[in-house]
Amino acid sequence: MDIQILEGVFDANERIARENEALFREHGVLAVNLMASPGAGKTSLVSRTLELLSGELSIGVIEGDIASSVDAEKIKSYGVPVVQINTGGACHLDAAMIREALGHLDLFSLDLLIIENVGNLVCPAEFNLGEGLRAMILSVAEGHDKPLKYPLMFSQSHVLLVNKIDLLGLSDFDTGELRETIRRMNPAMEIFEVSCRTGEGLQAWADWLKRRVRESGKEGNP
Repeated sequence: MDIQILEGVFDANERIARENEALFREHGVLAVNLMASPGAGKTSLVSRTLELLSGELSIGVIEGDIASSVDAEKIKSYGVPVVQINTGGACHLDAAMIREALGHLDLFSLDLLIIENVGNLVCPAEFNLGEGLRAMILSVAEGHDKPLKYPLMFSQSHVLLVNKIDLLGLSDFDTGELRETIRRMNPAMEIFEVSCRTGEGLQAWADWLKRRVRESGKEGNP
């Protein structure tokens, strides 16, 4: 009986995710599901990405969190449309939450929608939101062995941002070993080594993301 209930939850989520995906396609919006553990730098990356691309792309943000609107207030200061989702304890966003949030955004005006998922390396990867791109962050402070411990997120994401590389000299984080693990696990995965504190590596990420927006069928709309 328990297995049947779980299948029902995932089936319902997949149905709504396909509806979200169709909505994004209809409006020419690239939706990026940004996932990471708490403290890896999701909000910092969103902020830096807005600084680099806001003049070239029209960007909206959905902020997912268990409670509070602290991150949404930070992003709002960049002058972009932001919708906050408080999950009330759930450790992930699901497709129904995103569908409701989309009702508060003008998708016709957007090129790119960044969905900052709840901080967690497990649950967010299990729920399709209808996104066109899955991006995840791993910070140097977390260690290079995380793909072995949390394989689902690393195997299903399209791009990995290794954040806080300014701390490499202070840790035993091995970027070579990380890349070798990813090569075996998900060889198509793009990897960017960045520091949201110093800005290192972020222009390459922004340029890559801009190309993906254009490939999704809609030019920038400054």
